[in-house]
Amino acid sequence: MLLRLAYLAVTNTFALLRLLQMSDRDKDIEILTLRHQLRHLLLLVRPDTILRWHRDLLKRRHAATCVPRRRGRPPTVRSIRTLVLRLARENSSWGYRRIHGELAALGIKVAASTVWEILKEHGIPPAPERESTTWAAFLRNQAHALVACDFFETRALTGARLYVFAVIEHATRRIRILGATAHPTADWVVQLGRNLLMDLEDASSRARFLIRDRDSKFTAAFDTLLADAGLEVVTSGVRMPRMNSIMERWIQTCRRELLDHTLIWNQSHLLHALREFEAFYNGHRPHRTLRQAAPLRPLPEPISVPAQLRHLEVHRQDRLGGDLHEYQHAA
Repeated sequence: MLLRLAYLAVTNTFALLRLLQMSDRDKDIEILTLRHQLRHLLLLVRPDTILRWHRDLLKRRHAATCVPRRRGRPPTVRSIRTLVLRLARENSSWGYRRIHGELAALGIKVAASTVWEILKEHGIPPAPERESTTWAAFLRNQAHALVACDFFETRALTGARLYVFAVIEHATRRIRILGATAHPTADWVVQLGRNLLMDLEDASSRARFLIRDRDSKFTAAFDTLLADAGLEVVTSGVRMPRMNSIMERWIQTCRRELLDHTLIWNQSHLLHALREFEAFYNGHRPHRTLRQAAPLRPLPEPISVPAQLRHLEVHRQDRLGGDLHEYQHAA
C-alpha cells in the first residue's frame, strides 16, 4: 500500500512539472487532440451495440441463477447399457436391430437408435464384421467335443531322453498320461491310441475331434485308428502352439510343478511320478476354468457355520515325498 502511494505521488509530481513547462498554445493543442479521440471512440460504438451488451449481461446473470435443464432424451440406465453390451458380446451375428428386438421381448423399452449408439460408443463394429470366429472362441464353443494330445520330452539322470504322451479333455481339463518311452515307435503310438479310445469309451466321453501337432511321431496308422472310431484328427499349424494352447499349458504346469524339481532315475521312475501327478491334477488341484474345482472332484459346499470357521482343522497329505501337497479337513 505504501509503495502504491509513493508511486502515485511521484507520477503526479512529474505530471505537474510537465504542465508548468507547457505554454498555453501547447495546452490548447493537447485539449483538441483528446476531444478528437473521444469523438472517434463514440463513432466506433453504436447504440445498438451498447443495448446488445446489456442484453447479454442480463442473459448471463439469468443463467447463473437458474438450474440448467438437460435437452434431448434422458440417459440410458446403466444396467440396460450393460445388457446391450452383453448381448453383442455373446451373439456376434446379432446387429443392433436384433439386439433391440431381444430387449423388446424382455419388456425393456429402448429405441433402436439408442442401441446403435451404445455399440458405437464402445467401439463394437456391425454384425457382419463381428461374425468371424477366432480360434479361441471356436475352442470354447466346441470344448465338450475336443481332446488334445502332444508329446513332450524330459531327461533322466543318466542323460537318456524320454518321451511322454499325454491327452487332455478341453471341457473337464482331465489329463491322461498314456505312456513314456525312450523310443516312440509307430506301433507304440498306435497302441497308445487304442488305450485312449478305450478310456474315452469307459468315461462316456462325447469327444469328436482330437487336436495334435505335426510331429512325425504321429503316423498315418494312428490317424486311421482314430478315424475308424469316429474321432476326427485336427492338426495345428506349423509353429503355432496357441492352436493347441490347453495342451501346451498343461505341459508347462507339469514341468513347473513336477519335473523341474524332481530327479528322474529311469523310465519306471518317470512313469511313477507322472501317475502320481495325474492323480493329483485330476482329483485335487483347483482350476480357474472350473471355478477352482478339480476335473474329477466338484467343490464341496461352503462352510456356513461360524463355529467351524473359527476352529479349522486341516491336515496335509504329501505325494512324491512332499513335492505335492493336498489339504483336507480332519475327519
